[in-house]
Formats: sequence, C-alpha cells, structure tokens
Amino acid sequence: MENKKFGQGANKMPGGMHRFAPVAKPKDFKKTIKRLWKYFKNEKRMISIIFIFLIISNIIALIVPLLIGKAIDTMSLNKSKVNFYALNVVVVVLLVSYIVDAFIVFLQGYFMAGVSQRIVKNIRSSLFGKLQKLPISFFDTHTHGDIMSRLSNDIDNISSTISQSTTQLMSNIIMITGSFIMMLIKSPILTLASVITIPMVFILTKGIAKKTKPLFKKQQAVLGELNGQIEETISGIQIIKAFNREDKIIKDFEQTNSKLKEVGIKAQILSGYMMPLMNVINNIGFAAVAGVGGILAVKDLITVGTIASFISYSRQFSRPLNEVATIFNTLQSAIAGAERVFEVLDEEEEAEDIDNAKTLKNPKGHVVFQNVSFGYNKDIPVLKNINFEVKAGESIALVGPTGSGKTTIVNLLTRFYDVTEGRILLDGCDIRNYERDYLRKCFGIVLQDTYLFSGTIKENIRYGRLEASDKEIEEAAKMSNADAFIKKLPKGYETILTESGSNLSQGQRQLLAIARAILANPSILILDEATSSVDTRTELHIQEAMLKLMKGRTSFIIAHRLSTIKDSDIIMVIDKGKIVEKGNHQSLIKKKGVYYNMYYSQFKNIEMQQEF
Repeated sequence: MENKKFGQGANKMPGGMHRFAPVAKPKDFKKTIKRLWKYFKNEKRMISIIFIFLIISNIIALIVPLLIGKAIDTMSLNKSKVNFYALNVVVVVLLVSYIVDAFIVFLQGYFMAGVSQRIVKNIRSSLFGKLQKLPISFFDTHTHGDIMSRLSNDIDNISSTISQSTTQLMSNIIMITGSFIMMLIKSPILTLASVITIPMVFILTKGIAKKTKPLFKKQQAVLGELNGQIEETISGIQIIKAFNREDKIIKDFEQTNSKLKEVGIKAQILSGYMMPLMNVINNIGFAAVAGVGGILAVKDLITVGTIASFISYSRQFSRPLNEVATIFNTLQSAIAGAERVFEVLDEEEEAEDIDNAKTLKNPKGHVVFQNVSFGYNKDIPVLKNINFEVKAGESIALVGPTGSGKTTIVNLLTRFYDVTEGRILLDGCDIRNYERDYLRKCFGIVLQDTYLFSGTIKENIRYGRLEASDKEIEEAAKMSNADAFIKKLPKGYETILTESGSNLSQGQRQLLAIARAILANPSILILDEATSSVDTRTELHIQEAMLKLMKGRTSFIIAHRLSTIKDSDIIMVIDKGKIVEKGNHQSLIKKKGVYYNMYYSQFKNIEMQQEF
C-alpha cells in the first residue's frame, strides 16, 4: 500500500523531470492560481467528488498500519497462542480495504483525467481563439516557435500538473497530517524518535540542490545549443554538402555532445546520491523507532503490534514529506507556463470596429492616402507624410530599396496596422469607418512567400472563397495557368500538399496563390514581389496570369524587377519613407531621376548576363 502510494523516487518529478532541474519560477504565483481557478469553477462538482475519494483513500491508508499492528497483536508472545478468529477478521478487513482503495484510486484517476483534459481544452481553445484576434504586430514581435511553445508545451505542462501533481500534493498533505496525528495517538515518545530525522532530510535536500541546480541549468543551456546545431544542420543540409562541410559539422556536434555528456554525468551522479542518502536517514529514523519501541515493549508500555504500526506510519509520514518539495517545484513550473499563456490572453486585441461602422458592399477600389505617417515603433517613423491617389481600376507599382516602406503601405491599406497620422480613404470613406471583416474581403493578396495549407490543391484554391463550386475552382486555375500542371499530377486537384506545398515548385505554388486570389474575386489586388523567386519562363506564365487577374481591378504591385511594372498606370518610388518620384514609366524615364537610374542599372545587368 505504501509503496503504491509513495514508492516513486524522491528525486524524480512527474513526466521524467529531475527534482533538481532548473525550475521556471512564476512572477506572481497567487494571481496566476486565481486565474487558473476560474477554469476549475466549471468542474467544482467533480473536484469535490475527487477530493472525497482522496480523503477516503487516505483514511484507508491510515487504517492499514493500525490493522497490521492488530494482526501482530493477535499473537500472544508470552503464551505462544494465536487468536485466529481475531486474525481472520483483521485479514478480511485488510483485504476489503485494499480492494476498496484500489477501486477508489481507479475512479479518482479516471475522474481527474477527465477534469484535467476538459480544463486544458478550455485553456487551449481560449488561447487559440485569442491568437485569431491579435493584431499582426503581435506576430511580428514574437517568434513562431515561442507562440507554438505556449500553445503546446506550456499547456501540456499545465495538463500533466493538474492530472498528477495536484491530486498527489493534496494526498500527501492529508497523509502527512493524518500519519502525524496517528503517531501522536499511538505514542508521543516514538513520534519524537521518528521526527528527529526531518532536519537531516531538509539539510541534505538543500545541500544537494545547491550543488546540482547550477549543473542542470548548464545542462539545459548546452542542450539548447545542441538542439540549435541540429536544427541548423537539417535546415542547411544542402549548403553543408555543397561546401563539403560535413566533417566540420560532425566535429562541432561531437564537441557540444561531449560537453553535454560531461555536465550530465556530474549532475546525475550528484543527484543520484539523494535516494541512497535519504534511505539511510529514513532507516536511521526506523532504527530509532525500533530501538525506543523495543525498550518500551520490554517494559510492557506498548505492544509489538504498536511498533509495527508506528514504523508504517513513520514511513507514510517521511516519504510524502520528501515529495512535497518535488511536487511544489513541478507546480511552480506549471504556474510559470500558465503565466506565459495568460500573457498572450492579456495581449491587446485588434481594435474593435467603431460604433455604427459601415458595411462595405460592392467596393470600386478608389484609394486615397492623405498625409499618412506611420512607425512600427513610435520613435522611428517608417512613412512620412505620404500622399497619393489611385482611381478605381488603376494599377500602381511601388518601387524602392528594401526597408523604404513599400510593404508598410499595403499593411496600412489592409488595416493590419492603423495609421499614426493622416487617413486612408476607400471609395471616399476612411477605412477605419468600415467593418474590418468587410474591408478585408475586398482585397486579394499574392505574396512573395506563398503559403499553402495542408490539404488538397482543390481545398487550397477554395480558401479564396469557401462556397465556390468545383467548376469555379477549375475555372480559376485555368485563368491562373495552373490547370495544366495540376492535371499532370497523379491525383490532379485531389493531390495532397505537404507542409507549405513543398512538393511543388515555387512557380507552381505562386500560380495556385493567383488562382486562389482569382476565385476570391477581389476589388483591390495586392501583389508583393509575386515573381521575384521564379525563373524567367515561369515568370512569363505568372505575369500572364497576373494580367488576367488585374484586369478591371485596382492593383498595388510591389516589385524589384522593374521590367514587370512598366505598364503600370502609376509608378511610385519610395525611399526612406517618402515619395521621391511618381508618374508612369515613360515620364519617369524622361525625368532621368531615381527611377531612371534604377531601371537602367537593372537593364545593363540583364544585357551583361545575356552577353555572358
């Protein structure tokens, strides 16, 4: 019974974490507990039932040593007789106790698993729902790995703690309290003999923790370094092979791996002392109880059964006492994870639509920027007093050096960010006065880095308009010049795409993105470097598809290849957040300014490449 309840190694945490591994400390333990409790409120009834089961289970655990003592006392040492009737009764009661306890422990685990999974489901749903409401600025300032870690690792940590550590902590507290009371009832003198080892346990725990925590901290740091090397190696395997750096990579890996091995050995050896030394201290306590108990038994002050019961109680008292510190560390780690989740839940969401916001129906695509200024950081402006007008159906090309503010203009137009100063008008109305959902429906976006979701080609094209029929999807694919390569695939439109469509070429992915935009039938089209990562032949196919897509639509084109935007109605040169030139291709060439120099520097490079 005792082994079943407390037989876990005292230096191990649930989930395989080590007792002296560095623990992430929460910033505000009480506040986070209160917030977590809100998720527990819906489970009050079930938690109450589990708590009752805990009490019953621990009462049985406290009764068992008493019954064992009674069984021993049925044997009269002086008369060498055994009271078999009393012994049989005790054995039957013990057997029933074990069966009832096993059943209660099963029910407790069953109900707790349900409670923990429902709570974690609600937390996970809250977090995922929150992510959909956060502005783009949040994702621009947080790494995707960190966000995913909060959604998976931190929530899993909360889950395992709720299902294991919470009930174990409550059980241990009840057991410690109950065992101590039973020890006092049975014999205050033996209780004193038993608790003399407690200070030794705390001194030992503190001493080993002081030595091992820095080692485990270093181990985690080296492990992070090793993981980084592995990730870089897998991501850059082609470059490694191209430059014949396999031997160097292996050598670097072996150095880090050896370092991890050395620090791991030191940490494990030191922490490995914990259990043997703890057992020695506990055995000293048992020996003290047995010695003092033996003296009292000889003087007929207590029975042998009482000594046996007392040794069981002292074991049930000392083991959970050792485990409480371990469980508390696990709780701290989980609370720290919960804080990271709550940090996201506390993030400011995208600004709500204003009261009486307008519904944007049948947009024409007339766009005006009036004195627009903006900075991602208030102290560092990216756009400065931008003014321009694009009439419905016109195309405007944004050119300029990297970081000049081209993409920022379309981010403001789509309201991924709101302007700091000035305003943006769409069909004569400030875009902030429209309902955001309707505003974004009028945009079709094709980016340089095309993102495709896991699923079939058909499903990825349909993402542009979910209610579209199969026929409409095929028509969109034909218009984008994607139909030809799709039909050559073994399963055609039912072909499953791997992560981000990596089983297709860059050009094929781009054609699918254009098909998706065609299906959405937007009023305003945004093409952000849509042809920069493809070969010349594929670029011609994409340009042809883009011309079909742009027909009759207001189009914003961001491009570094100036040959692709010669036919734009307006070409706007952006530099350092300002419009330095504006006009069509011919007028800007005649001006012989910034655009002229940019265009002919590219043209000369192309000529040189062709001659070569």
